[in-house]
Amino acid sequence: MVEEPDSAVVTASLDDPATFGVIFDRHGATLFRFLARRVDPAEADGLLGEVFRIAFERRTSFDPTRESARPWLYGIAANVLAKHRRAEFRRLRAMGRMAANLASTLDVAEQAVGDVEARARWARVADALAELPESERQALLLFCWEEMSYDEIATLLGVPVGTVRSRIHRSRARLRELMEFAEPSSEAEVERGRT
Repeated sequence: MVEEPDSAVVTASLDDPATFGVIFDRHGATLFRFLARRVDPAEADGLLGEVFRIAFERRTSFDPTRESARPWLYGIAANVLAKHRRAEFRRLRAMGRMAANLASTLDVAEQAVGDVEARARWARVADALAELPESERQALLLFCWEEMSYDEIATLLGVPVGTVRSRIHRSRARLRELMEFAEPSSEAEVERGRT
């Protein structure tokens, strides 16, 4: 049996609202994963509910010429996340501080050097991600974490594909630059970072 495209399901839900549940069944887990990577996992459930509440209420605005609802739903999720942007900044910075503090309290004799370095590196990654402009961070995370194509990201964000390519390119370059700047240049600096 051939599965109806999302566009047909959304259109059918205008007359039979319960039909919209199919859209949740198809995309709920993927969107939950997207949300859980960007906010505290305990908040992701509530945000997922908010995304689908908004999608249900705005289903009349869905473009039925698009077969997949995925970019539309990601767009709604991105807007919901934008409202929590300050919390996201605090979370990324807190994760960085926590990883740095944990790395500084580890007994190196008990832990592999690689583990300590990985924790310290994650702290620098989290800080560097927080420093990126929101539009660049959002495009990069959709591309890397959600494995979305440039075309899907462009549809989701409502910008040309060239803009998506540019944002991802700039975010990668800035992230590299921020990581190089944050990289300890000597063993002494690494030791200082542990105390």
